[in-house]
Amino acid sequence: MSVDDESQARADEQAGPGNASPPTIAQSEVLESIIKRRRMRRNFDDRPIEPAVLEQILETARRAPSAGHTQATEFVVLNGPAATARYWDVTLSGSRRHSFRWQGLLRAPVLVLACTRPQAYTTRYSEPDKASTGRGNHLDDWPVPYWWFDAGAAAQNLLLLATANDLGACLFGPFDHEKSLKQTFALDDDLRIAAVVALGYPLPDEDGRSVNRGWRRPDEVIHHVLS
Repeated sequence: MSVDDESQARADEQAGPGNASPPTIAQSEVLESIIKRRRMRRNFDDRPIEPAVLEQILETARRAPSAGHTQATEFVVLNGPAATARYWDVTLSGSRRHSFRWQGLLRAPVLVLACTRPQAYTTRYSEPDKASTGRGNHLDDWPVPYWWFDAGAAAQNLLLLATANDLGACLFGPFDHEKSLKQTFALDDDLRIAAVVALGYPLPDEDGRSVNRGWRRPDEVIHHVLS
């Protein structure tokens, strides 16, 4: 990030959500390039990520949208082989480890657990400026559970920022290991693990089984309503 970019980021931070400066054409082109270059990486060098780079990625990724600016997404960062090994010991133990297709994924030096606190949303929506929405009493009052959506937005930021910093990233879920992971890492009862993002320096790897599906045509997913 250049000095000018850092100054602008600080100004945008002070301005608050919704008041950031509009991007220039050059910035838009860079962002478009990053989005198109992003892909899931499953083979990593085990060398550590420079602390300053990792902190910049985490600090920037948290600036994701959230309902009511609740900001309930939190990152639990497993940094280094001792910490990441504890994750894999829970989720991929015994013979499953040796037969795992993506051995290079196990070398990723950082695993970020993208977590959320659902109850923070009812707390936020019981405040005076949101109470009239009727979303401040129970989680069941939310027809769309935005805590998962918001955590996903922050996870997408991690993926894009990794690409922008010439790192690889892979997003996957805790699946049925969430309870054991929370116990292993002593996470709060009300903290839910939405996703896991592996970060590191990528090595050449083979494509995943889904790559041949390709992208759906724009006209299949973009629906214009003109009247």
